[in-house]
Amino acid sequence: MSTETAPVPTSPRAVRAEGAPNLTVTPRHVAIIMDGNGRWAKARRKPRTEGHHAGTQNVPRVLRCLGDHGVGCVTLFAFSTENWARPRGEVEAIFELLAESLKKEAEVLHREGVRIKHLGRTDRLSAALADEIRRSVELTKDNSRMTLGVAFDYGGRSELVDAVRGIISDGLEAEAVTDEVIGRRLYTEGMPDPDLIIRTAGEMRLSNFMLWQAAYAEYYSTEVLWPDFDETETIKALEAYGQRRRRYGKVDDL
Repeated sequence: MSTETAPVPTSPRAVRAEGAPNLTVTPRHVAIIMDGNGRWAKARRKPRTEGHHAGTQNVPRVLRCLGDHGVGCVTLFAFSTENWARPRGEVEAIFELLAESLKKEAEVLHREGVRIKHLGRTDRLSAALADEIRRSVELTKDNSRMTLGVAFDYGGRSELVDAVRGIISDGLEAEAVTDEVIGRRLYTEGMPDPDLIIRTAGEMRLSNFMLWQAAYAEYYSTEVLWPDFDETETIKALEAYGQRRRRYGKVDDL
């Protein structure tokens, strides 16, 4: 898996079409907790798997919108370490959906210059899904227009545990452990920390997502369910981010 940091744009397009949103500040890295697939399906009296299918179909349009507005790195929280507690049939359906999506979309993303990076474990996944993840990562490893992190079988606490184990295994002395040392052992190695974390479906918690990396991220929560989170909603989130003042613990100049 490539660990080079892909170049990421820091500003939107220089030429803005008439009527387009005025995004004066663009996040380098947007992370999304894609929530609400089940509720979307329930509201339509459909099985939960239909909601996950609709959520998967929504991904390309959101990625395209973010890329068009200068975002160079996107991470999608697709399956958490806690999601194993869901019914087995639903878990297997999610696995099949992701494998199918990677098989279908990896070539398209490759042509568009997107680098796919898997965040999480693969040892508990089905062989078919693990193979598709490895294939898509290898295929796109040299791309640099955008980095797409797919957090699948991901948990922030597990990530930190793995980082600590790596430090111990390397035999580092306590004094040698720094923020940078830990950062190089996280699943997100080579990616900037998220500037903006979006959560759909109205929830107000991180749910064990990017606990280390989210230290200074801005949060945006919306009641909109993930399958309905379209380009208009994406731009609303970017505009909200542009209105924030990021101080990183400092105070404004008087």
